[in-house]
Amino acid sequence: MNGIVQKLCLALGVTLCATGHADVKPILDTRLRYESVEQDGLADTAGAMTLRGRLGFETGKVLDTALLAEGEFVYPITEDYNSTTNGNSTYPIVADPRTSEFNRLQLTNTSLPLTTVTLGRQRIILDDHRFVGNVGWRQNEQTFDAIRVVNKSVPHLTLDVTYLDQVNRVFGKDSPQGRYYGDSVLANASYETAPGKLTAFAYRVAIDPTTGVPGAVRDSSETFGLRFAGARPVDAAKLSYIASYATQQETAGNPLSFDLDYYLGELNAGYGSYSLGAGIEILEGNGVKGFTTPLATLHRFQGWADKFLVTPQNGIDDRYVTAGFSRQWPGLEQFAIVGSYHDYAAERGPMHYGSEVDLQAHAKWRRVTGTLKYASYIADELLTDTDKWWLQVEYIW
Repeated sequence: MNGIVQKLCLALGVTLCATGHADVKPILDTRLRYESVEQDGLADTAGAMTLRGRLGFETGKVLDTALLAEGEFVYPITEDYNSTTNGNSTYPIVADPRTSEFNRLQLTNTSLPLTTVTLGRQRIILDDHRFVGNVGWRQNEQTFDAIRVVNKSVPHLTLDVTYLDQVNRVFGKDSPQGRYYGDSVLANASYETAPGKLTAFAYRVAIDPTTGVPGAVRDSSETFGLRFAGARPVDAAKLSYIASYATQQETAGNPLSFDLDYYLGELNAGYGSYSLGAGIEILEGNGVKGFTTPLATLHRFQGWADKFLVTPQNGIDDRYVTAGFSRQWPGLEQFAIVGSYHDYAAERGPMHYGSEVDLQAHAKWRRVTGTLKYASYIADELLTDTDKWWLQVEYIW
C-alpha cells in the first residue's frame, strides 16, 4: 500500500479505539468457480478451479465516520491455467492468480451536509462500468487508493469527484502487472430528469511510466463525454434506452498522439418475464492506437470471451442483439437466462474481426447464487477461435 492508504493506516488505530462500542457489521463473501478455456494456437486447454474469500467488517459511525476493512484471498485448487504469475504459458490465460491482500481499507465521513467523503482503498463504479469499474467478474476485484467526494446538495444533481494515485488490478499485488501508479482525477456529474439520467464526465487517467506493465503509459488519456440513460412504459411493455458519446486525447507523458471518439446506442424492451435488445458500440482507432478504457470493467463489453480487452489499433465496431428471460420460481428468489450475439468489425478499414455467442443461466436462493456461463468467439480476420465456460457458486453474508 502507498500514498493515500499509508496515511489512512496512521489513523486506523485511533479510529478502531473510537469505534469500539459502535455497531459492527461483518463482511463475508465466498466464491467457488471452475473456468475452462480452449483457445486455438495454444497446446493445452485451461481448467481453473479457484476459491475466492473476502472477510472483514464495517463499524458504526463515530463523529460521522465509519471504518471498513476487508481482506481478500484467491486460492487455486487446480493450476492447469496461465494465471499470469504461475508460468504455465502453454495454457490460455485465466486472470485469477493466487493472492492475499487488503481489498478495501477505507474511512467514510458524512459530516458535511448531503456529502460523503471516502478515503482509502475502495471500490469505485461509475455509471455502467464502461470507463471506471471494479472488474467484479474476476476473483480479485479492482480497487482504488483514492479520496472520493460525492455531493447531493442540489435536488436531482449528483457531483462525484475522485483523486486516485494507485489502481489495484485483478492480477494481484505479487504480479508486475498488479498495480498502476499515477495521479488521476475522475469527475462525474449526473442530473435526474423525467425521461432519464443525463451524465457529463471528465476522466484524466495518468499512468506512471515506471508502472510494471510494459507500455501502460500509452493508456494515459483525457476523456470527456456525455451519457443519457432512461426507461419508460409503453402499454404493457417497458422501453429502456442508452446513448453515450466521448472524445479522448493523450496526456501525462504518453508518447503517442491521438484524438479518438466513442459512441454507444442501445435500445431494450421488456414484456413480463421476457426482454429483447439491440445496440451498437464504436471505439475509434487511428491505425496505431485504439480508444482506451484502462479502468473499466471490460468483461461487460464486447463479449464475455474477453478478446477485446485492448481496443485494436483500427478500433472496433460492435453490433449486438440480446435476449433474456427472468422470473421467480418456487423456492428460488430469481432465475434468469440471457443470451447475446456480437458481430465485430474494424472501425477504420474493411476488416471483419469475427463474431461471438454468449449464454448465461443464473439462479439465486437466499444468500447463495449459482451461475452457468458460456462464450464462444469465432474468428474471421483477427485473433483466434476461443471457447470458454464457467460454473460458479457464491455465498454472500
